[in-house]
This record gives sequence, structure tokens and C-alpha cells, in this order.
Amino acid sequence: MKFKLFTLACILISSSFAKAQTSYQWKTGNSGGFTYKYVTNDPTKSRFYTLKNGLTVILSQNNKEPSITYKMAIRAGSNTDPRTNTGLAHYLEHLLFKGTDKFGTLDYAKEKPLLDKVQALYETYNKTTDQAKRKEIYKEIDKTSGEASNYSIANEYDKMMKSIGSNVTNAHTSVEETVYEEDLPSNAIDKFLSVQAERFRAPVFRIFHTELEAVYEEKNIGMDSDPRKMYEKMLFSLFPTHNYGQQTTIGTIEHLKNPSLVEIRKYYDKYYVPNNMALIMSGDINYDELIIKIDKNFAYMVPKPFALYNPAAEKPLTQIQKVDIYGPSAESLYVAYRGFAENTHQSLLLDLIGSILANGKAGLMDININKQQKMLRASAGYNQMKDYGIFILSGSPKTGQSLEEAQKLLLDQVDLLKKGEFDESLIKATVANLKLAELQGFDNNDVRADATMTAFIQNRGTEWDKTLASTDAMAKVTKKEIVDFANKFFINNYVAVLKHKGEDKNIVKVEKPTITAVKTNVNEVSPFTKGVITAPVKPIAPKFLDYTKDLSFGKAGIADVISVQNTENGIFRMSYRFDMGSYNNKLLPYASQYLTFLSTDKYSAEEISKAFYNIACSYNVNVGTDVTTVSISGLQENFDKAIALVEDVLANCKPNEKALEDLKGRLLKARENAKLNKSSILSGLMSYAQYGTDNPFNFGLTNEEIKNMKSADLISILHNLTNYKHTITYFGPKTLEAFSTDITKVHALPKEFTALPAIKKFAYTKTDSTKVFFADYDMVQAEIRWVRNGGLYDPTNSAKISLFNNYFGGGMGSVVFQTIRESKALAYSTFAVYSSPNSKDKENSVVAYVGTQADKMNDAVAGMNELLTTLPESDKSFDLSKSNSLNGIETSRITKDGIIYTYLADKKLGFDHDSRIDEYANLKPLTFADVKSFHQSNLSGKSYSYCIVASEKKINMADLAKFGPVTKLNLEQIFGY
Repeated sequence: MKFKLFTLACILISSSFAKAQTSYQWKTGNSGGFTYKYVTNDPTKSRFYTLKNGLTVILSQNNKEPSITYKMAIRAGSNTDPRTNTGLAHYLEHLLFKGTDKFGTLDYAKEKPLLDKVQALYETYNKTTDQAKRKEIYKEIDKTSGEASNYSIANEYDKMMKSIGSNVTNAHTSVEETVYEEDLPSNAIDKFLSVQAERFRAPVFRIFHTELEAVYEEKNIGMDSDPRKMYEKMLFSLFPTHNYGQQTTIGTIEHLKNPSLVEIRKYYDKYYVPNNMALIMSGDINYDELIIKIDKNFAYMVPKPFALYNPAAEKPLTQIQKVDIYGPSAESLYVAYRGFAENTHQSLLLDLIGSILANGKAGLMDININKQQKMLRASAGYNQMKDYGIFILSGSPKTGQSLEEAQKLLLDQVDLLKKGEFDESLIKATVANLKLAELQGFDNNDVRADATMTAFIQNRGTEWDKTLASTDAMAKVTKKEIVDFANKFFINNYVAVLKHKGEDKNIVKVEKPTITAVKTNVNEVSPFTKGVITAPVKPIAPKFLDYTKDLSFGKAGIADVISVQNTENGIFRMSYRFDMGSYNNKLLPYASQYLTFLSTDKYSAEEISKAFYNIACSYNVNVGTDVTTVSISGLQENFDKAIALVEDVLANCKPNEKALEDLKGRLLKARENAKLNKSSILSGLMSYAQYGTDNPFNFGLTNEEIKNMKSADLISILHNLTNYKHTITYFGPKTLEAFSTDITKVHALPKEFTALPAIKKFAYTKTDSTKVFFADYDMVQAEIRWVRNGGLYDPTNSAKISLFNNYFGGGMGSVVFQTIRESKALAYSTFAVYSSPNSKDKENSVVAYVGTQADKMNDAVAGMNELLTTLPESDKSFDLSKSNSLNGIETSRITKDGIIYTYLADKKLGFDHDSRIDEYANLKPLTFADVKSFHQSNLSGKSYSYCIVASEKKINMADLAKFGPVTKLNLEQIFGY
């Protein structure tokens, strides 16, 4: 009776997703003087407009919160880079933040001749091969750029976004798209649109050579990333003709060294035209009012004929290609197949097959590899691009397993698919789970905007109806069709990318040019920017939580219940929340992992996973340091089934000695891999600096203790978990009373709770002298973190901390970013924050970071130390930071189960009310003097611990000793095993 539960669960699949399929048809509407197209039954209610100049506008109304997600999408990326100037689209993305002849400049008439000279110098530099002459030309570029910076105002765009209240300022470039993104309050639409229209009117490519250096650093980051190298090599092999494989987004080192501002301008003029762009806004909008404003602001744009990248079709792949990659991180592999164009039936089948192979619960890989722990990790999925897709099998081998053996295990699952050895109900289950994901996802503005943006990039949005109908189309697919297709598609035509642990001898870093810091003129404001900042807006009043009204408190037996009713749909999310974690019991996180592989008296572990997938519900046990949460979610109509399954698993799970031995092996391998991860090493260094040898990072079982773990001990923890005090949280359609009644029937509770185990406390070290903690790692960059313990949490400082971080080092417009990256070109990524803890009994900390080329390390350290010592003063930047901090509170809306989590977080900090009430009130009277005083009291003149991960081959260890006494830590000291 192996499939008894699976079959039962299939019968119980949500009736909500078993109804007749929805009809998605294009229609035309007229409103507010504009014609638009829309698709019937579209859950995003998106309207597709085409303005007279060809600009596509896609609007989606969602008035639940006073915010709007904005994306400006251009159908041009690295595919359309000239072969002689790869990386150009990405350069251009960076330069679109530099302003125009109206903003970003003090005097464009005086600035322009110098910028023209810089452009001409780069053209000469580009054509010069003599290295001595090139250095002389670059000196002149550096000198002229410095002169031009007397007139430039760095990051005026960010100043305006701060004044508007944008929470997200970002952009990205990919193979066939460049997208600019913001998240703004809905009361600032007029100001916002005026800035965006100006931004694309006549961009000026100023402050170029320091921005180019940031791109160099981005390239170096990529060369330090083994996964990125794997992905690029995979594309190169899959696409020997198409630019997907032949041109990377960052570009080649040779092209990075020889940029052409002339070519960048040509690219902008060719592709940044309205008939190749889409303005997308989703959120608190009025369709008719907004389209009028967009049309008015962007009517100046003039359409131009252009041709997008139109490659010759790739020839079929006829053999297996093996690619070996080397690097310091752990072993892993890809097995990749070239797929089909977007919205083809073949691509739909591959998307569906991805879920049949791996869906996190009941896929062939989930059941046959992950559940049986035959590898450290295995997965599969389909990545869709415009012209082709990529079907990827991926995984990591366990101890003693070769990459080739792991590859065979992945391909064995494909063979099962080709033989039809899977249950046809997986198709229905996949559709049900996708429908649920859509129901949840389309409630989010960014998800809506991103979906329609992708539709525009891939087909100008003309097939949005097919996108919406894709899950219904999947429901029509039969098992026979999948098997027939799989046997034609999955043949010996794949690329196997094997990532080995070893030295990559092919890495060539981008050499550091000599750059003199440019002026940022941070205290200056152009007339255009001043007009935007001072333009009045209708204020948005903050909405704070009243925990006595917004939450319902009750009891289920002896357990406390906290609930928020979901009045919008039939989704529920609930949890059992225990005030204990790994600091209370070192075995607890291992017990939760063990649970995944256990059966009960009624059902096998595989049957349990399949059952959850088939009723479109999920559960997991998450063990934190001081909180453990058993979470369950899905459709309310399947609530009883989901809870009954969880209760059965916790109460009746049985030991499985083979599973435990396999788990031990995987745990030990994962630990070994962690020692090869530079981010993990840096985190360990920080913990060592803050707490000493006995610290949270290395707290846990030793390898020997893992080897000696006993099933009986882990099972005892699981069986007795609900005997410990816990709070039940619920967000769902039922009232508190109805839910409490229902949960009492299925959730077994003791007469009284067992006392919680004592929690492990860690002693903070006093940062009373400068120290250096160093770990050696084979990498191009050097990563440096400054750490200082700052004393116990004080709730009265929350407003000062928020404002200080906004002004000093928490974003692109901050002092740290402006100085380290924009002016001195020392890093791609940098920040510095005063960090508050999540509990009132923990300490604050100062954390600063620079990731930089190893030969820039000394300059980067000096630059950050200067800022930590002396706070630069800019009244205008301070005013913008303050208004941005206030605006962030005014426009935030905490809803749904977010109310529960906010309440619990506030309670942990000692608040019995919404802590934002105090922060907002305390923000209003703050002045720059308060922020400066905070900086002087908590950062300036203080000692810091430097945590540095770098290659000893690329830095001078004597330089580290100049910072302070150096402690070189080995991996055992850092990780504790």
C-alpha cells in the first residue's frame, strides 16, 4: 500500500483549483481619453497602453497600501552590446544615475567642454596600444575628470528619490533587458514622473572614470564567485552562436580597460527610444489620472526605427559537453539542456517537468535523492529567456561521492521520467501549487510589475494572455505527452559543468588604475533638484498598530493564541512558536532536520511529503537561536488535513537509523563545505571579534558529537516538543473563537507545560583596543569589516539610530557610499551602520564594510577610518535623510500576519505598543547636531576590530600590522570544528 496516502491526498486536492479553467482573452477598453488593452480575468488588472510616440505603459491598480512599484524597462542588454564593446549596456545603466544638463551639475556650460575632452581622451586611449603612452593619457583623463568634478554634483538623483520617499532605488542589466526600479509613496507621483522624464531626456555621462572603477570591482567580484563562473561557462557551451553564451553582461576585461563614451552614446540613442521602452507602475494608483500624467511627461520622446538583436538559430547540440571549473569553494555541478523560446508549448512542458523532478516536496529528486540523502543537495528547474530557455539539473555531492557519481544520480531521475515512472497526479498537484503561489504572489506590487515587465521584454506584452493561462494549459498536459516529449528532449545533448575544488589558474584581475578622488559637491543642489525637493505634496498620515484592536488574543487549552483574520481570500498561515532554540538545546536543530526523513505508524516520509504537496499545503520546523517555529500554511479548506498530518508527524515519528547515519554524513560534508565559503568565514571572524573564542558562530556540536548522536535523543525531543510552552499564531479566514475551537480538537496539549531548558548566554568582549582578525582565502578581492560592540540596547535611541544610518552609511546617497565609491572609487559595495539587536538584553554594534581589490585595501581602510573619525556635514543631505526616515514610517503599512510578527518583535524589545510611534515622535525634533553627537559618542575615536578575508598572496601582511595587532585564525578556530 505504498501510495495509499498519496492517492487519498490526490482526491483531496483543493476544489478551489479544480474548477473550470478560466478564459483569458484580450479586450480593448477606453477610459480617460485613452485606449488600452487588457486580458479578461487578469488577477493583476493590468492595462496595456501604447502612447502616440510608441511608449508602452503598463498599469496595475492595488490600493491596499499608499505605495507604488515603478519599473522602466528597455529591451536591450548584453545581447545588444557591440562585439567590440561588451559590457556597454551595463556601463550605461550605471551612468543613467549621473544626471542630465539640468541636474547633477552646478554649471553645465562650464562642465561640458571638460566632459567632451574626457570623451575624446578615452577615444585616444582606446586606440593606443603603447603602455607608457596609455598611462600618460590616463593621467590626463584623471586630471580632466577632477576638473570636471568641480561642476558635477554626485548622486543628485538619489537626493531627489530620498526627498520623494523612495524605499528602493536600483537597476539591473541582463542579457536582453535593462530595468530601472523605484518604490515610491503614492502622494509623490507628480514629482516622481518629472524626475524620471528628465532622467531619460538627455543623460550626461559625468563622473565616468570612478564609476567605471566600480564596474571593475563588480568584475572582480564575479571572478571570485565560483557559481558565476559555472553559469557563464554553461551558457558559453549551450550557446556557441547566440550572445546568451558569447557575451557576458559585465563584459570582457579587455573591453573594460578600453571603454568608449562615443559607443555608449550611440547605444543610448539607438535603444533608449520610446518604441523600445515600457513604463510600468503597480500600486496605489488611479488609472485615468495616472496615464494622463505619464503621457504629459513623456510626450517629448521621439520614436526611432531600430533593430533588436536577431540571431541566427543555434544548430542542434548533438553530443555531451564536459566543462571543468576550478575554485576554492565546494564541489558542485550543473547538467544543462538548451530549451525553447518563451511561451512555446515545449517551454511550458519543461517548466512543468521541472516541478515533476523537483518541487521541494514530492518531485522525483525530492523523493529519490533528497529524502534518501543520496546527495548533499539536488534540484532541477527551467530558466526562460526570450529566444531560448535553459533546463538545469544541479546538485552537490556528499562525502566520498565524485562529481560524476552525483551527475549519474541526477540523470537517473530523468531516466525515470522518460520511462514514465512517476504518478500522473503530480501534474494536478503542480497546477494546484502554482495557482496558490499566484494567488499569494499577485497581492504584491513588485511581483505584479515584474511579471508584466518580463512579458514586455520577451514579447512586448502581446502574449500576456498566454502567460496568465499557462497553469491552466499545464492542467491539460497528460502523462503520455510528458513521457513522449522527455524521450525526445533529454538525449545526449547536454552540458555538464563540474566545479572542482582547486586553484583557478585562469583568473586575471582587472588592474587598478591611478585615480584621484573627485569632488562630489554633496552640499550643492541644482535648481532642478531644488524645485523637486521643495515642491509640495499632500501628506500621508502614518498608520500605527494598536495591538489591543488589531490583534485578537485568546486561549486554546493552556496555550496562548494570537490571531489576525484574513478577510481577503481562503489562505491560512499558522504556527506553534516556542521560546527556545539551539541555545537552549544543541540537539534541537538536528532533530528538526532528522524529522524530514522520518515515517510514522501510518505513513512513510515519502508519503507525507507527497500528501502535503497534493493538498497545496506546506509545513516546516525552523529552529533559531532562541525561538523555534512549527509553521503550517495553505488553503483553509485543507486546514484540518494539514494540521492532522503535522500533529501525527510530531507525535508519532519513528527512528530511522540509516536516515540518521546519512544525515550525519551530510552534516559533516556541509560543515566541510562551509569552511570553503568566504562569506561564512567572514561571519565567523565577526563573531570571534565580538565574543571571543566562545561565540555564537562556533557554538554547537563538535564533529565527534554529531557522529555520536542517537536516534532516541532526537526522537524524544520531537515527541515532547509540544509539551513545552508555546504560543499559537493564526492568520486565516476563521475568527479567533472558531479557530481556537478547531485547533483544540487536533492539537494535543499537556495539562501543564514542561519548563524550558536554560539558555546559553554569550559574553560580549570589550572593544577597548584595535585588533585585526585575518583569514586567508584564495580570492581577487579583500573583504574588510569593522566591528565594535556598542553597549546594551536603549529604546530611546531608535530614532537617532534610524536617522544616523540613513545619513551616514545605509544607502547609495549616504556619506559612506558617496565617499568610498563615488569620490574615491575604492569599492563596488560599501556600507556602515549602527546596528540594533532584536532583544533588549543584547548589545548594539557598529558594523562597516568594504569589498575592494586587494591592492586597494590600504586606501579603502584609510577612507573608512576617516569617516568613522570625522562625520562630514551636509545640511541638505541631512534634511533629505530626515524626511526620508519620516516618510518611510508615514507610508509603511503593516498588514496580515505581519501584525503578529511586529507585535512579537516589539515585545522582545520591551514594547507593549507599536515601537514606531515612539520612533516617529522622536525623529521630528532631531537636528544634525544630534546625529553628530551620536557619531562622536559611538563611533569617533573608538577602537574597532578589523575582520579581513583576503589572499596572503595578494596583500602585504605587514600592512595589516599597521592597523593593529594581527591574529591569524585558522578554520578550526573560526568554526569550532
